Amino acid sequence: MSSSTIGILIAIVTYLGMMLYLGFRYSKASKSSGEFYLGGRQLGPYVTAMSAEASDMSSWLLLGIPGLAYVSGICDAAWTAIGLAIGTYLNWLLVAKRLRHYTEVCGDSVTVPDFFENRFRDKSHLLMGISSVVIVVFFVPYTASGFAACGKLFSSLFGVNYMTAMIVSAAVIVAYTAMGGFLAASTTDFVQSIVMTAALIFMLIFGISMSGGVGQAYDFASSMPGYLSMTHLFDSETQSAVSYGGPLAIASTLAWGLGYFGMPHILLRFMGIQDPKKLKVSRRVGSIWVVIAMFIAILIGVLGLTMVHAGNLEGVADSERILIAMATRLSSFGILPALLAGVVMAGILACTMSTCDSQMLAASSSVSENIIKGVFGLKVSEKGSILIARGTLIVISIIGVIMARDPDSSVFQIVSFAWAGFGGAFGAVVLCALFWRRANRWGALAGMIGGGVMVFVWKFAIKPMGGVWGIYELLPAFLTSLILIVVVSLLTPAPEQEILDEFDKVKAIKD
Repeated sequence: MSSSTIGILIAIVTYLGMMLYLGFRYSKASKSSGEFYLGGRQLGPYVTAMSAEASDMSSWLLLGIPGLAYVSGICDAAWTAIGLAIGTYLNWLLVAKRLRHYTEVCGDSVTVPDFFENRFRDKSHLLMGISSVVIVVFFVPYTASGFAACGKLFSSLFGVNYMTAMIVSAAVIVAYTAMGGFLAASTTDFVQSIVMTAALIFMLIFGISMSGGVGQAYDFASSMPGYLSMTHLFDSETQSAVSYGGPLAIASTLAWGLGYFGMPHILLRFMGIQDPKKLKVSRRVGSIWVVIAMFIAILIGVLGLTMVHAGNLEGVADSERILIAMATRLSSFGILPALLAGVVMAGILACTMSTCDSQMLAASSSVSENIIKGVFGLKVSEKGSILIARGTLIVISIIGVIMARDPDSSVFQIVSFAWAGFGGAFGAVVLCALFWRRANRWGALAGMIGGGVMVFVWKFAIKPMGGVWGIYELLPAFLTSLILIVVVSLLTPAPEQEILDEFDKVKAIKD
């Protein structure tokens, strides 16, 4: 085994060991389902901020976005990043504090489906049941994308079997999440955000150095038609610029930001902070980190292509492996650079794990708390509830591994579809539940179902038509959901006075 491989392996094993230690440490703190799923609302402002953003970023931060920039230029990646940056800030500004107060006042809700049912007093359990199914349906492929990223990483690094690498990675994620629940997931996500930051900084410095400097990289990127354009893509086959699609295409890409309002694993962080007054600190820290991280990720893609052009890096067939290829090149310079490369590889794992643990936790809570106990009304003890939750984590991970068995699956495309699913089904419902007094359960049901269905209809039936129809499915799904909520709520009876009084109570909270 070469010194470079040993250095990378030491860094990765150390990182994985730290994650398992944190899971074990917090295993004793999760004695009830409320503590397991929401940590007893004990998160501090910095853990809230960075765990929310780390769980948000997923593997596409270090694989998907650099891959997009590497293969087609900055346009698609940049508009996506801008939309996400705006969505991140608005989610913290508009949703975080109101949701934290509302979920506590409204039946002390510990999951997003709990909140929907309690907010609209839905005794039929339809809102809880449907929202739980939506979470499971979209989180499983989302989790699968994370496992795929782990498989790509280890197969590229060590030449091990893709499936074997993926299964081992999944086992580690399940282990620390099942042991420690929400507190373990949030604390590990905080640590993982630090590792991700280190990975970005190391590769930015290395990429600039190996490209001959910023000026050299800029000159080369500028020489490729459309590569640095915000309105065109670079076509590597024809070596020409291709139109991105005009204002409509840009608007639909910016609509990535709408997805934040419906992301259960991010909303849970808002619900779990200990002191709502500290959310302003969380907002600033989280928003600034997201902007810087995505900007560097795009630059890394550009620098990777420049390194290939300069002869300092071999090209990659799968653009999403460009960061892995750059880190492998770094490891060839000796044991210390190999350790730094190992941190970069751990950063890729951190991106993946920080999202997978949160997603599996949200999905398991939907099954054990909301479907088994809420919808079917089964009486389960606290110990039994946690056992069911942990069992659900294992089942979801197995399904995710099966779905990600294709090593050529695109991390970015899988994440894109799942993101649209949550934004379309939940985004408008969450906003109306928090800010529209007249919204009722029939409107929420119509919006949730209509938005979720539209994601599939637009993705598989309308978008293939191309042209103006080829926009990102999240935008039409979100708008469909919003229209249905408003129309159906106005056509059906107004909410009961108890619901209106509760809305006014939450609105009056000023801290």
